[in-house]
Amino acid sequence: MRDNGGVRIAEHLSDGPSTAEPREVVILGSTGSIGTQAVDVITRNPGRFRVVGIAAGGGRPDLLADQAAALGAVAVAVADASAASDVARRLDERGSGAKLLTGPEGVAELAGWPCDVVLNGITGALGLESTLAALRAGRLLALANKESLIIGGPLVRAAARPGQIVPVDSEHFAVASCFPRVPEAELTSLAQGQVAARTAEVRRLVITASGGPFRGRTRAQLADVTPADALAHPTWAMGPVITVNSATLVNKGLEVIEAHLLFDVPFDRVEVVVHPQSVVHSMVEFVDGSTLAQASPPDMRIPIANGIAWPHRVTAAAPPVDWTRAHTWTFEPLDHTAFPAVRLACEVGEAGGTAPAVYNAANEEAVAAFLAGRLAFPAIVDTVAQVVSEHRDADTGSALTLADVYAADGWARTRARELITPRPV
Repeated sequence: MRDNGGVRIAEHLSDGPSTAEPREVVILGSTGSIGTQAVDVITRNPGRFRVVGIAAGGGRPDLLADQAAALGAVAVAVADASAASDVARRLDERGSGAKLLTGPEGVAELAGWPCDVVLNGITGALGLESTLAALRAGRLLALANKESLIIGGPLVRAAARPGQIVPVDSEHFAVASCFPRVPEAELTSLAQGQVAARTAEVRRLVITASGGPFRGRTRAQLADVTPADALAHPTWAMGPVITVNSATLVNKGLEVIEAHLLFDVPFDRVEVVVHPQSVVHSMVEFVDGSTLAQASPPDMRIPIANGIAWPHRVTAAAPPVDWTRAHTWTFEPLDHTAFPAVRLACEVGEAGGTAPAVYNAANEEAVAAFLAGRLAFPAIVDTVAQVVSEHRDADTGSALTLADVYAADGWARTRARELITPRPV
């Protein structure tokens, strides 16, 4: 275990994988899609990793207790304090002596736990405090919780040292992979894998989107789609919220903001292109006309493994592209009329302040209403756009605070719920 007391951990990990001791990992969101895949990578590489802590919401107590016992975690955090007694009983049944932390503050405490790397796979705005706690504790942060960076951009920028974040979103992992790996001393942006000195050589970042289950449909054709339709993603297996976000392209809008914050590239130099096969995860186009692309099958275990093992790779994290078979990869422009979420996200990102928090919170409320059958699919982004249009940043006279972010988040949720009316029967 390497608890560096606030010095960039990655600086001590750049000479090759350690053979003396495994890297110690904290997994936040261990029972979700990202977390369970991380556990798969780790359990298949027992000599390289050791899980010291796991956290989850508490909705799957048996799985959480099973993970704690199997991984030998010394600490377990449950975000829902009301689920703590249930989790404690299951931990005891499995003979786990893990310390139990409860509530959102318990999850944030675990994010600062002594370890080498924190994987933040929490879904939604709840991940912000954990992101900040991990960064302030000096941990290397493998970031899958894009919302925390997006809604708390200035706060994360202030807390993060250059290169302290390793992006786990497949698109941002791909972008980072297209930049040369450079000495730690040269890093100036938040994300590992890029230096500002090279940004001038970049013409644009090209973020790929599968197009989701409704690729090619017009706005009119989206009026009657059901939650079951939206959850039937053609290439990725994910949780319900992110799957609906992929269907609306809100997820891609969030990723554009994330790319801007991670790599210091202006919004007018970040483009989204539809790539249904989901094999090319993103591209970097340089000023000389050349383009570098990162390609791999649609399997999140590759960027997850990269995040927890940075700057090294994990052998056989997932199967590679089968080059003995014929492949056809297609690319097409995004239909911004049918899917306006990306342009709206760019406007929100340019506005800055608490506008991204409002975009994200209104969307989370609208998605919940859609999944409950109370909102039509096109009305998800319509609701977000209306809430964003009504938002006005408070003049705090000082830098953005966590209280500002949460106040904007709360206002946006309340306003979105007011705008959502039951669908006619």
